[in-house]
Amino acid sequence: MTKQARKFTNVFEEAVLATPDISTCYQKGLQALGSHSTRISPKNPPHCQGSVSLDTCLRSALPNANRWDYALGYADRAYFVEVHSAMPKEVKVVLQKFNWLKDWLDKKATGLKQIKADKPFHGIADKIDLLPTAKEYLGKLLNLG
Repeated sequence: MTKQARKFTNVFEEAVLATPDISTCYQKGLQALGSHSTRISPKNPPHCQGSVSLDTCLRSALPNANRWDYALGYADRAYFVEVHSAMPKEVKVVLQKFNWLKDWLDKKATGLKQIKADKPFHGIADKIDLLPTAKEYLGKLLNLG
C-alpha cells in the first residue's frame, strides 16, 4: 500500500490568480508589504499564504482611485491592510479607500470576498504622534466591514 501525497491548496493564491486585476501581483509571504512587513507579526508564520500590494498593482489601471494598500492571505482567509496616517484630516481619505475596497471586492474580486476573514479590514498608523480620537475613529470604521 502506498501513501498518496496530500495536495496542498493555497486558497488565497488561487483567489488572487482568479482576479484579473491582480493576477500577476501575488507574492509569497509578506513580501508585497515591503518595509511595512515588519509591522505585521502572524501568530503562526507558516499559515501566511501570500500578499498583494493592491495599491501598486492597480496604480496604472486605476490612477485616480483611492486604492487600499494590501491584501494578505492567512489560514485560508483574506485580510486587507491599510497603512495610513490617522490624523483627523486623513480620516476622509481612509473612508474613501475603505469604500473603494468594498466596491472592488463586490465587483472585481469576488474570490477574495468569498474567503475574507470575519474581521478582514485592518489599519496600521504610519505616524507615531497620533491623536487618540482619530485612531479610535479609524478603528471603529475598519470594524464596519
